[in-house]
This record gives sequence, structure tokens and C-alpha cells, in this order.
Amino acid sequence: MANIVEIATNTEGFSTLVAAVQAAGLVEALATGGPFTVFAPHDDAFAALPPGTVQTLVDNPPQLARILKYHVVADKLFQADWSISQTLTSLEGSPIPIRAALEVKNASVIAADIEADNGVIHVIDRVLLMG
Repeated sequence: MANIVEIATNTEGFSTLVAAVQAAGLVEALATGGPFTVFAPHDDAFAALPPGTVQTLVDNPPQLARILKYHVVADKLFQADWSISQTLTSLEGSPIPIRAALEVKNASVIAADIEADNGVIHVIDRVLLMG
């Protein structure tokens, strides 16, 4: 089995996420640490952000890292482990509300339970933002 970074790198639709993880300096942490639950925005989620947002974040690695860490929980949680109205704590430190079986904060889960050596990935349709 592959780690989280290897899966994202080798799966179509994650090129923006992979580039962001590289720009933020989080490759090693997500490849060797864990276990993690990653709510991974698909390329379409990044494309839906206002024009210039992704480039602005890439130009500001600390802010980019903070946003990316908001998509990660320090535990291996499959969809069956979630409870509705539960709140998870992100690596960034802010709460991530679980609103329904397929809804995380303001994003819908479009593919769940992609298991990796060091965690699990849930593909989401929006980039999560703190607040």
C-alpha cells in the first residue's frame, strides 16, 4: 500500500493539491507521519476559488501550510467512524464540523475511505477554510 502523498501524486485530479503540499513543505510530514485523515480537495475545488487565490497562497507558504493543515486530522477515521454533528480538530488547531455522513464543514465528500499506509483520504468538492 502507498502513503498519502504517493496516492495523491498518482491519482488523477490531485495535481493542485500535490503542488500545494510541495509548496508548503508538507510532503515529508504527510508521507512519513500519521496516522492521518485527510480531507483532500479535488482539482475542481481549487479551481472554484476566486481567481488568483491559489497563486497567492503558493506565494505565502506559511498561510498555505496553515490552510492545508486544516484539511488534516491526527487520526485514521473512516467514514463509518464519524458521527453527525461531531467536531474534529484539525492539525491546524481549528474545529472541522461534520454535518452529515457525506458533508464536512461546507464540502461534500465525493469519494470516501481511500486507505493509505499512514491514514485515510476522503475526497471533497470544496477547499475548507477556517472560520
